[in-house]
Amino acid sequence: REITLRERKSMKEIKIVLKERDMPRKWYNLAADLPGIIEPALAPDGRPITPDMLAKVFPMNLIEQEASLKRWIDIPEEVLKILLRWRPAPLRRAVYLEEYLKTPARIYYKDESLSPAGSHKPNTAVAQAWYNKEFGIKKLTTETGAGQWGSALAFACNIIGLECKVYMVRISFDQKPLRKIMMHVWGARCVASPSNETSSGRAILRKMPNTPGSLGMAISEAVEEAVRDKTGKTRYSLGSVLNHVLLHQTIMGLESKKQLSLAGEKKPDIIIGCVGGGSNFAGLAFPFLYDKIHGDKIEIIPVEPTACPTMTRGPFAYDYGDTAGMTPLLPMFTLGHNFVPEPIHAGGLRYHGMAPLVSHAIRDGLLSPRAYDQVKCYNSAFIWAKTEGTIPAPETSHAIACAIEEAIKAKKEGKKKVILFSYSGHGLMDLTGYEKFLSGKLSKYHLSEKDLRASLESIKKFPKIRIRKKA
Repeated sequence: REITLRERKSMKEIKIVLKERDMPRKWYNLAADLPGIIEPALAPDGRPITPDMLAKVFPMNLIEQEASLKRWIDIPEEVLKILLRWRPAPLRRAVYLEEYLKTPARIYYKDESLSPAGSHKPNTAVAQAWYNKEFGIKKLTTETGAGQWGSALAFACNIIGLECKVYMVRISFDQKPLRKIMMHVWGARCVASPSNETSSGRAILRKMPNTPGSLGMAISEAVEEAVRDKTGKTRYSLGSVLNHVLLHQTIMGLESKKQLSLAGEKKPDIIIGCVGGGSNFAGLAFPFLYDKIHGDKIEIIPVEPTACPTMTRGPFAYDYGDTAGMTPLLPMFTLGHNFVPEPIHAGGLRYHGMAPLVSHAIRDGLLSPRAYDQVKCYNSAFIWAKTEGTIPAPETSHAIACAIEEAIKAKKEGKKKVILFSYSGHGLMDLTGYEKFLSGKLSKYHLSEKDLRASLESIKKFPKIRIRKKA
């Protein structure tokens, strides 16, 4: 029967979809607006990094973005055409979860699971592959944790016409075989890290032959392979942490702003994202962080695992971005570059450091980090699957756990809060973790104080960060 006007007004809009012509044409750069001074990356001798020092690792066009203080940076038309394969991504309202929780809160989520690789990662993979191709590069090397970034870069390189080599953290290489197959389908080569294919990998294996691996180790191997190419046609590509990576992801938050307006919402009260290196969280949160810096009252919550509590327990200090010390010293929250996390199933959140821009925003009091254990997160993922119907990635379940917590809090307070979170990827390639949860084989990993202190020994001799304020 025909829906009456009264019934239509009472219906909750579940999907808010932008037209393709309304997709953002520029990326937003938070570096232009952070209130505090952004500390520079340093060479091992303590001198600030210059662009030429990075030239063997990244193409100069991306180095320019990394150092840029421009607020808005144009998205190339060729990149936009590829992004249109799945963007604009829908903003959805979690009405079934709201009903289950009996909360007055309105819960929205940016659905990044619809990209070809099933996560937010292609937003920057496509951009990085395109800029490298423009610079004349023939091959990209990279690391991957859970495999979302590796599969995204494999997809992008396949479309744009580059060779791709992926070093996948050993524990995820074993736990998530389907991600490897995705990379192979798109023509990439994927090896377990640490491996015998690099000197850094061999050195790690001699010391720790049974190590589960870490993102820091995999980064070392990928960087080493890129810089040792005597032809100069190989570069390294990073899926998180660096400024230009976070920049490319801001298309998520910029779309979400327009979609919330279409849904009749003035602004969100709470923004949530899971955090490993910071890219998906930054992509959603940074455009709203601009509003918070300029007076809006928004609570912005990055969520990490208790097994790898970089933001909630690590210091803001200079540290290497990788295990072997091949990267510059970055100003960031860190657990120490030798830190090897427990083998939790949220492989994309097992990174010892944090994006410098996210770290500076925490330092400036703009963010409120939290940490949850994986059992709590899988419980939340099951609630989500049984209400909203989709199966989230283990990483995404951290954001869902926080959204549920905030919705219950809103119920207790009787407040109609607007909650927005990043649904960063689906979990259809990560079902082993769900199987272990169902059979009671998952552990609540918490990093011990003893292990934390031991790991931080590796950064004691590095330059100290002086807290400075802008004039």
